Amino acid sequence: MDTKALRQKVLDLAIRGKLVPQDPNDEPASILLERIRQQKQQMVKDGKLKPKDIKNDTIIFVSEDNLHYEKLADGSIKCIEDEIPFDLPEGWAWSRMGSICEYITSGSRGWAQYYSDTGRLFLRMGNLSRDSFELRMDNLQRVDLPDNAEGTRTRVAENDLLFSITAEIGMLGLIPANFEEAYINQHVGLIRFLKEAQTKYFPYILMSAFCRDQYYTVQRGMKNSFRLDNIQNILTPVPPLGEQIRIAEKLSSIWLHIQQIDDESETATDIISKAKSKILDLAIRGQLIPQDPNDEPASVLLERIRAEKEALIKAGKIKRDKKESVIFRGEDNSYYEKIGDEIRCIDSKLPFDLPDSWIFVRLKHIGEIVGGGTPKTNITEYWDGNIPWLTPADFRGYEDMYVSAGARAITEIGLKFSSAQILPANSVLYSSRAPIGYIAIAANPISTNQGFKSVVPYDFAMSPYLYYSLKARTDDIVQRATGTTFKEISGSEMAETIIPLPPIKEQKRVFEKVSQLFEIITAIEKSLN
Repeated sequence: MDTKALRQKVLDLAIRGKLVPQDPNDEPASILLERIRQQKQQMVKDGKLKPKDIKNDTIIFVSEDNLHYEKLADGSIKCIEDEIPFDLPEGWAWSRMGSICEYITSGSRGWAQYYSDTGRLFLRMGNLSRDSFELRMDNLQRVDLPDNAEGTRTRVAENDLLFSITAEIGMLGLIPANFEEAYINQHVGLIRFLKEAQTKYFPYILMSAFCRDQYYTVQRGMKNSFRLDNIQNILTPVPPLGEQIRIAEKLSSIWLHIQQIDDESETATDIISKAKSKILDLAIRGQLIPQDPNDEPASVLLERIRAEKEALIKAGKIKRDKKESVIFRGEDNSYYEKIGDEIRCIDSKLPFDLPDSWIFVRLKHIGEIVGGGTPKTNITEYWDGNIPWLTPADFRGYEDMYVSAGARAITEIGLKFSSAQILPANSVLYSSRAPIGYIAIAANPISTNQGFKSVVPYDFAMSPYLYYSLKARTDDIVQRATGTTFKEISGSEMAETIIPLPPIKEQKRVFEKVSQLFEIITAIEKSLN
């Protein structure tokens, strides 16, 4: 069963007022929203809020022409009927998220230098969840507060909702009662609801596809492109307070049942995942299919690539790698690497032996590692062109081997004035951050943002095998990634990734066998769902 789709269907019913029956005795949401506005204005007068906390608050209402209008803080009014996606039940109202919150803020910058084994909790994106708002407590970090600590606005309190605002937008975490003193970093936003607002309903609603679609409408695929204003402007349906409580109780019960389904399918999913990993592991060890002694050895393929590279170097088309190396097996059956005049044993880096016709290579020996870039998002002529442009977000839930386009495209001038590059068809696209390991083969010329370290093989016949071999080596790549807020593999480090390389004909046979076995496993997965 697709429990993610089930959760979204339930949330869709909830935001449309179809999950629980309405009670005509409930106080209308419009009265609740007016009371919240008055409460926030009084808090500003009392010094409990800053004027900037209410400067963007708006009022959404239905006029006599039966259209939706929005009254802005400066008193101006605009029609927003084109933003309203569906009708609400009697007693409900539309509101911007910022108008129902005490305030919305983000966390502290530059505190990584204060990390310690003691001190206060420092919550990061890794502590947030995708399909719930339960805090993840398995990757905690602490900090000794600096002398210039920001104060209470970045310190979490009970019922604060944390919200990821970079990389994967919209992951959540709700602060429970009696939580110890904790602060948030700059990649996490904090949504503090007024006590007048029911804090159980809105965390669920922010998980809905309706809200998440709004996040990605404004996000341009670039880190730090999602701002606090974007959270404040999220359009949300507001039920009467009594119905909010009933909806939240119903959702809580349904979530428990869905979690039970997840738990029951976890064993089968784990078995399937392990089966795929085992297949890939056998494939890169040369143990999935028999070798053919008539195959041209992989060493001959590598020599041919070296000769072609040397010709490109002499032609001035590429530069010589100052750390160019050669991996070989010595007479003592150990593996060595020669870099210049230095020779060192690298057995510790090679976890298994290979068939005689195979060799170990680094990625830089067989392909060029190419990063990406993002044109400036505020220059319209850089965007909506005819050059496909991918971000890791385009790969969320994507399982096909080949990819032809993402959600956005850039122009020739956008390409020229950014670090983005056009990768030729059959390049192997590999996400290098948040998360590491999204992978596909370019079906056509394509570009990516800086979240990729892609491989352009010197022989494109290797691409299908590289696709599976990089999948198999992702754990190793992740272990070599660095970073505090989120891990990333650099281009130079990606280039050093060691790949077991079969003869070119065996590469094709390995690819075909892995694909055949994965098709069988996929059929099993579908039958379980």
